[in-house]
Amino acid sequence: MSMRQNIETKIMAELSPEHLEVIDESHMHSVPPGAQSHFKLIIVSEKFGDEPLLRRHQRVNGILAEELNGGLHALSLQTLTGEEWQKKGGETAASPPCLGGGKADKKP
Repeated sequence: MSMRQNIETKIMAELSPEHLEVIDESHMHSVPPGAQSHFKLIIVSEKFGDEPLLRRHQRVNGILAEELNGGLHALSLQTLTGEEWQKKGGETAASPPCLGGGKADKKP
């Protein structure tokens, strides 16, 4: 099973989201092709209820602890309730470009 499939399966099972997007953004970073190491998750779930943003992110990180201890290097998280999602018109901010850490940035 791919990293994306693992993420989707675990998030679906734990949070029963109304909306879930798992976007592999590894190609935007200095990693080998097919690395599956950088993901953006948009999760809309009533299970977030009145939880503050930090607690929501901690919850998702806990669900994906095995992946974070494996090949998953970075997560960009958008964690919303249905009401918050509607207020945003069903859209979230685009991810910024990677600003460093690339082999091309290192001087000999």
